[in-house]
Amino acid sequence: MPSKLLLRTAAALTGSLALAVSLTACGGSATAGSGKGGEAKVVTVYSADGLKGEKGDGWYDEVFAEFTKKTGIEVKYVEGGSGEMVQRAVREKTNTQADVLITLPPFIQQADGKGLLRAYTPQGSEMVNGADKAADGKWTSVVNNYFGFVFNKKELAEAPRTWEELLDPKFKGKLQYSTPGVAGDGTAVLIKSMHDFGGKEPAMEYLKKLQANNVGPSSSTSKLAPKTDKGELLVANGDVQMNFAQSKSMPNLGIWFPAKDGGKPTTFALPYAAGLVDKAPHTENGKKLLDYLLSEEAQQLVSGVGGGFPARTDVKPTDANAVELTRIMTGVEVFEPNWADIDANLTAYVDAWKSATGS
Repeated sequence: MPSKLLLRTAAALTGSLALAVSLTACGGSATAGSGKGGEAKVVTVYSADGLKGEKGDGWYDEVFAEFTKKTGIEVKYVEGGSGEMVQRAVREKTNTQADVLITLPPFIQQADGKGLLRAYTPQGSEMVNGADKAADGKWTSVVNNYFGFVFNKKELAEAPRTWEELLDPKFKGKLQYSTPGVAGDGTAVLIKSMHDFGGKEPAMEYLKKLQANNVGPSSSTSKLAPKTDKGELLVANGDVQMNFAQSKSMPNLGIWFPAKDGGKPTTFALPYAAGLVDKAPHTENGKKLLDYLLSEEAQQLVSGVGGGFPARTDVKPTDANAVELTRIMTGVEVFEPNWADIDANLTAYVDAWKSATGS
C-alpha cells in the first residue's frame, strides 16, 4: 500500500490539487426545466453529507435556491453517507430515482464501477486536473476538501498530536469515527491509517487497540461534530470543509490532523465528486445542475458560504474563511492515495477492519 502513495506537501497542493473548472452559469429561462421528452421541472440529488447547512445556510442551500430561481427547476435533495447513497442508487437501478450523485472518493469510483453513472462533460471541465475527474467523463469534482479530525477545544487544552495519543484511557467512550465502507470520511480513516502506519497490517493492529476507546459505529460523519462540540466526545473524524462550516455555530470545535509518533501530520484530498446518473428520470435537468455547480458564480461561494476549497483554479477567494482555511492546512503533508488500488481492494480493507475491531 505505501509504495503506491505519493507524498506531496500542502504548499504544492495549493496549485496542483485544486480543481480547475471554467463554466458558464446556467441559463435564466424559466422554461429550462422542460428538457428533452418534456421533463418535469425537478432534479433529484443524492449526496454525501457536509455541504448542506443545518440551519439552511450551507453551500447547497444557497446554490440550489439560486439554481431554482434561474431555471425554474426544483432540487429534491437526499443525504446520507457516501456508501449509503451508492447502495441506495444500486437498489434503485431498475427504477432510477436520482439524477445526480455526489460522493467522496472512493465511492464515486465505486458508483462508476457498478454502472450507475452516465458520461457527461460539463462546460469547461477540460480545465479540471486529470486526477480530479474521470477520463471518460463519468464524474467531476465540484468542491475540493481534505480529510481531518475534530477535537473539543474547551475540554482539551490543545489537539492531540499523534495517533498514539488517542490510545490514552482518557479517551475511552469519548472517541468515535464513522463506519468505514459506509461513510466516506470513515473509509478515509482506513486510508490515512494505512498510509501513516505503513500498510494494512500495522494499521489494523493500531485500530484494534483504538477500539477500546471507540464509542461505536456511525453511518454519518456530520453527526459527530455536534457531539464533540457538546463534550459528549473529545475526538472524532470529519473533513475540513464540513467541520469548518460547522465550527461557525459550534465554538468548541477544533480541526487537527493526526501524525504517527515521530512523523508529520498528514491528510489527503477528499473532494465532493459529482456524476450524472445513468437512466436518470431528468437527465437534461441533471446536466444543467452540474453546469451550475461548477459555474464561477457558484464556485465563488465555496469558501465564504461552504467553508470549502473552490474547484476552479481561476476562483481565488480572499475572504476571511479562505485565509483561515489556508492557515489550517499550513504544515500538513498531503499524500495522494492510489484510488484505483483502493477501489479494487476496498471490500478487503473494510473486511480487515471488521476483523480487527470486531465490528
